[in-house]
This record gives sequence, C-alpha cells and structure tokens, in this order.
Amino acid sequence: MPRRSWWGWGHVEDAVIGAEAAALTGRVAALLPGADLTEHRPPDVASLGIRAPRVEPPGALARLCSADPADRAAHAHGQAFRDVVRCLLGELPHVPDLVVRPADEADVVDVLDWCTRANVAVVPFGGGTSVVGGVEPRPAGDHAGAVSLDLGALDRVVELDRVSRAARIQAGVLGPALEDQLRPHGLTLRHFPQSFEFSSLGGWLATRAGGHYATVYTHIDDLVEATRVVTGAGVSQSRRLPGSGAGPSPDRLFLGSEGALGVITEAWMRLQDRPRWRAGASVLFDDYAKAVAATREISQSGLFPSNCRLLDPVEALVNAGTTTSGGVLVLGFESAGHPVERSLERALELCRDHGGTPREGGRDAGATWKSSFLRMPYQRDALAARGMIVETFETACTWDAFDDLRAAVLTAANQAMDAAGVTGAVTCRFTHVYPDGPAPYFGVYAAGRWGDTVAQWDDIKAAVSEALIVAGGTITHHHAVGRDHRPWYDRQRPDPFAAALRAAKRALDPGGVLNPGVLVDVTDPG
Repeated sequence: MPRRSWWGWGHVEDAVIGAEAAALTGRVAALLPGADLTEHRPPDVASLGIRAPRVEPPGALARLCSADPADRAAHAHGQAFRDVVRCLLGELPHVPDLVVRPADEADVVDVLDWCTRANVAVVPFGGGTSVVGGVEPRPAGDHAGAVSLDLGALDRVVELDRVSRAARIQAGVLGPALEDQLRPHGLTLRHFPQSFEFSSLGGWLATRAGGHYATVYTHIDDLVEATRVVTGAGVSQSRRLPGSGAGPSPDRLFLGSEGALGVITEAWMRLQDRPRWRAGASVLFDDYAKAVAATREISQSGLFPSNCRLLDPVEALVNAGTTTSGGVLVLGFESAGHPVERSLERALELCRDHGGTPREGGRDAGATWKSSFLRMPYQRDALAARGMIVETFETACTWDAFDDLRAAVLTAANQAMDAAGVTGAVTCRFTHVYPDGPAPYFGVYAAGRWGDTVAQWDDIKAAVSEALIVAGGTITHHHAVGRDHRPWYDRQRPDPFAAALRAAKRALDPGGVLNPGVLVDVTDPG
C-alpha cells in the first residue's frame, strides 16, 4: 500500500525524485539564475520532541483515540506551502493531543459531548489538504487541549436513489473511493478538485470546494440535496428536496462553515450519468486582452464548456511549455447524452473572432498543462525543499474589474518580492468562468532564502490579499477561509451577517470547542 507523507503532499512513493527532480530544478535554474537549489530533507518525527497529550479521553472513547507522535504530527497541519516548509524545518508548534477516529455518527456525538464538557477543542479532519490553516489546531481560547477528529472511517455510499439520481454518502469518503462506489451504477458526483485523490466529501462541503469543471456546477454547493450535521445543540438533518423556498436554507448554513458550527457526517448528493462524449482543444493568442475577451464571450454564450482555462503567457511557459505572447485557452466539452463536437466548434469560432489559433488533438499545450497540473503539488514540495517559494492564491471578480484587479495583484506581488529580497515570477490562469466574471488563480515562483521562506511568503501573501480586497475581489473563491484568510474575510463579510454568524456559533457550539479561530471567534462582541 502507498504511504502518506507525514510532512508533504500525497504518497511518499510519488515524490519528485531522480530524472524528474533534475529536470525540474534545471527549468527553475534557467528561469531564476543564481537561485540556491540545495535540497533539504524532512526530519524524523522522533526528533521533533512532540509533547505528551494534555488530555485523557473517557474509557469508552479510548478505543477511538491515537496518541502516536507520527499520527499526531500528520494531523497538525494542512498542505499549504507554509505548512510544508515548517515541517521540513521541524517546526510544529500546534500538535493535537489526540487523533480521534469515530466509527459512526454516534461516536461523533459522544466525542463532541466529551470535548464540550472537558473544554477540549475539536478540529474536524477529512483528508488534511487545507491550504488556509483550516485543520491546524492553533490556540484560539483557553482550552484544556485539542483533538483532531478524523472522519476517515465514515467512507461509504450508504444509499443510492437511481431514479432521482442521488446518493446518501458518508462525509469521510475520499474522492477516488467515492467514485469507485458510484461507477458500477454508471454515475459520478463529477466533482474533481486538484486535491481529489486525498480530500473528502465532508471537507468539500465544509469549505465550499470548487471542482475542476469551469462552468455550471463549479462548487460542491450546487450538488447538495440534503445534509446531516452533528452540532453542540443536536443533530441537524435537512429534508431531501430538489429545491425549496421555505426560508433560508439549512444546508447553506453549514456549507462553508469549516467545522465551526458542526461536524458534517453525511449528505445526500446529486449525481450525474458518466460522460460518454468528449472533445477538446487549446487555442493560442497573440494578445492577452483578446484572449480574455474570447473567454468572456464563451462564458456568456450558453455553451457551458467543462473546461475553459485561460493561461496567461507566464503560466503557459512555466506549466505548459508553450511560448506565446497572448496566452493559451484550454477548452473541453463533455456529455453523457450527446456528441459535443459542435459545441467545441462554436467555441473555436468565437476564439477565431478574437484572433485565436486553435490546436486540436495531439500533444498540445493543453495536454502538457494537464499533465503538469496533476504533478504540481509534488513539484511544489520538491521546490519548497530547495528554498523556493512556490504558492498560489485565488479570487473571483466581475469581468469589468478584472484588468484592474490583475494589475493591482501583479504590482503588489512584485513589490512584496522586491521588499523581501527575492526574485521571482507571477502567473495567472482562470480556473472557473461565469457569465459575470472569472476566477483568476495566481501562482508565485520565487527564489527564497532557506530558513526565511515562510516569513517571505507571509509578507507576499499579506500584500496580495490586501490588493484583492481593495480591488473588489473575494479573499477566496474556493480555498476557504481557515485561519490564514481571517483578517481579510472579517473585512469582506457584511457586519449584520457577522453578527448573525456569531449568534449561530453561540447557539450551535455553546462550549466554543468546534474548530476555534475559524470564521468567527467566540470572544467576538455582539
């Protein structure tokens, strides 16, 4: 069986080594001459000096709990760049006292009851792929300890309604295991975030995750029929309905709540028939403004491509190996019910109207980029271990605001890199597109100073986050708020909504133990 890395992304066996590592560092050396690419290896867990647990569970729950240092270390962080580097440096300041693995919902209720009585923080843990500090048990209040509530044992499709094309699914199931259980029925959830292999349904729901598909069902929200959530005030079970106008949606209260209001244990999810027809192409542009205009027109055309990912010239060069002055648009269509070539051809006509040159089939820029996309997290780890700053941030804005927002972000990122004394490049791609705006996703590739790269990135992140908020974008389109985005999320949300959220927190988590520090603080006034 493949082994999960305790410090970095994915499986140990899939790490970037050998010829792949040599080629990767060679490309970086060519892009950033003079960068110190000395490799640094992670320490052994035994050398970290992880403290003994501060809390002891009741006898009835002891069977669910692990105090193993390696297990606790793997649950002490997410998968952001700063998480990976801190692990490489052996810096794990906030380790859960116990990892608790409930076998069923009744166990979740019992654990939450114990933690409320004992004032122990509960941090729900799905696949551990948070990139915003969402699963790190940082202190946020005077708690006796903290446990990581790993829902991995709740991993089954419990019930399937083929007529309505829906299924009742436990929250701990990871992406591949979920699709394996749906495939014999000819169905799919059709939600494929980059973290798909290592993230869970409950994590997707709790963070309002975005999938791979560029239009229509872009977020997990769109696929939810009903939810079941364990809270400090009881179990919330919403009714299965295709739609309802009966007041504010109970599901919407918990979608995106990041474990601060309750623990999602299962959900009825809307499914789709598995696609049978696919068609795709990549389109090269000489002018970036025209590439953006073409992408906007496609998003407003009603064609609804499954992929409509615009790579700017830097992104096209770094991750697709394509040199172009205007960028590359990666297009894809798919359907379970009918051929899609005509839809692709219409989209290509729109691209030609804006000066685009299509390339269909073969090993084109789109195929190269997709291959790179799947390896990006592993490559990020390899570069982070070599003193590079490799991280992303994402947002969404209206089409009329995009040019100014992109300019502001690039200026802020470059100024912050200059101030930090690092040389690097900033890339941009659209991950999702809507009729009223895109979701730009930026990447930073910079040569940092080993030992200082976390602080250097934190300065860059703060600068670009400020630029996003000032320019009218969202602090996150699909990465969630966590703890890292809190300062800017607190400014983005309306004050009356913040007051309502605080009230919901008090009502549903009276002990203040559910993922403290995420979304809203129990000590907030109001």
